Amino acid sequence: MGSWISDARKRIYRNLKYRIMRPDPPAAPFRFNSPVVVVGSAPVSNRPAGFDESFRIITVNGSQSVIAKWGVDAPDITMMMFNQVEGTTANAIEVRRVLKGQRTGTLYVFLWRKDDRARLEEGLRAFDYKYDRLEIVDRYERMALLDRVAELRSLEMDADSKCSNGMNAVLFALYNGAPAVIVTGINPNSSGHVYNSTGLTRLHVQMDKFLVSKLISEGHPIFTADPPVSEELGIPLWSGSNR
Repeated sequence: MGSWISDARKRIYRNLKYRIMRPDPPAAPFRFNSPVVVVGSAPVSNRPAGFDESFRIITVNGSQSVIAKWGVDAPDITMMMFNQVEGTTANAIEVRRVLKGQRTGTLYVFLWRKDDRARLEEGLRAFDYKYDRLEIVDRYERMALLDRVAELRSLEMDADSKCSNGMNAVLFALYNGAPAVIVTGINPNSSGHVYNSTGLTRLHVQMDKFLVSKLISEGHPIFTADPPVSEELGIPLWSGSNR
C-alpha cells in the first residue's frame, strides 16, 4: 500500500513539475549539418560506409573505446550516466578504466545534481577524463527530449518507461538537426559491452524497440551500420549512398 502511494505521489510531482518548468531538451554546442554516428557499447559495431572527418560522433559511456580503431582520437560529444563517475558496479568501474586519460568535445552527464558541479568535475579528474565543455542534463530535460522528438511522454518511473542512453543520443542528434543518424553498437537484443566481459543484460529493451519502430515509421532519418541489427529491428542499413 505504501509503495503504491509513494509511486502515485511521485507521478503527480513529476507531471506537475514538468508542466510548470516546460524544459527545453539539451542543445548541442553546434547545429548538426552532416551525418551523426551514435556509437553504443554493444559487443559488435562497425565503422559506417563512407565515414570521413565530416561525420560527427556521439559516444555513450565507455563506447569511446570503439572509435580509436577508426583512427579517431576523441568524439565530438559523449553522453554519460551520473553513476559512471563514482559508481562501484562492475560496469561503472570498466567505463572509468577505458576512459582514463581520454578526452571528448562536449560531455553531457545525465541526472547529476546541477548544484553539485564541483563534485562532478572532481570525479572526472579522478580518472583523468578531459573535455572542452561540460553540461549536466536533468531528468526533465531528458523527458523533454523524448517528448519533443518522438511525442512520447514518460515520467521515468522505472526502467521499462525509459529509453537507453544510446537512444537518448539518437533523439539528441535528431533534435539538433542531424540530416542522418547512423547507429552502431546499439542493439537492444544483445547483452554485454564491448569494453568488458561481464555479459550484463541490457535494460530498456522494449522501450528502445518501440521507439526505433516509431521514429522510422514517422520518416526520421535513422540508419544502422550493423547488418544484423538492420535485419532484426528493421532499421535501414547505411550504405554511404544514403547521404
